Parts: sequence; C-alpha cells; structure tokens
Amino acid sequence: MFCPKCGASNQDGAYTCLKCGRVLRTKIVTRDRNYADDPSMRMIMPVGRSGWAIAAGYAGLFAFLIAPAPIALILGIVAMFDLKRNPEKHGWGRAIFGALIGLLGTGLLLAVFLIP
Repeated sequence: MFCPKCGASNQDGAYTCLKCGRVLRTKIVTRDRNYADDPSMRMIMPVGRSGWAIAAGYAGLFAFLIAPAPIALILGIVAMFDLKRNPEKHGWGRAIFGALIGLLGTGLLLAVFLIP
C-alpha cells in the first residue's frame, strides 16, 4: 500500500503512513457485548431473564394489595422451577421475591377470611 500524500510504501492494512503519518484508513472499533452477561444492564432491562421470574416479581409487588398474593406465590414457584431447568437465565431475585411476598400475602388473606 502506498501513501497518497508522500508515496511511501507501507504494509497492507496499515492505518497510518510510516513516513509522513497521514491516516491511510480509519480504525473501526466495534464492541461486541452480550448484555445478558452485564449485571448493570440486567438491572435496567429484562435481558436474559426468565419470563416467569419477571411475572413473579410484578405479581409480588401487587401482592401488597393482598388479593393477588396467591398468584404471586404460584408464579414465583413456577419461575424457580423454570430457572432450575434453564441455568443460563437470570431472575432468581424476582422469583424469590414473588414467592415470598405471595406466601406472606396468602397467609394474611387466609388469616383474614378463616379466623373470625
């Protein structure tokens, strides 16, 4: 490869001329990222998470209203089984949160309606 400015011979694929320093071609920088492996991205976006774990987390939030607590409990348990079968998925925190809050809410719901 020859420099168009000074005519010096350079190696093929060189980015700059060895003699005058002129840019012969630009470097292309690519970043090949797997967002599922980045913990900060997993906190922001549901990347690489089990759909059941996401549903269990939101149901756990709604379980504070007590009525949907059994749904959160069921979704949390299903999410934990899904995560055990698919170890490449993430979302254990949401699954456990949904199951735990669902269990507490279901217990409270049963206590209110079964104990006179």
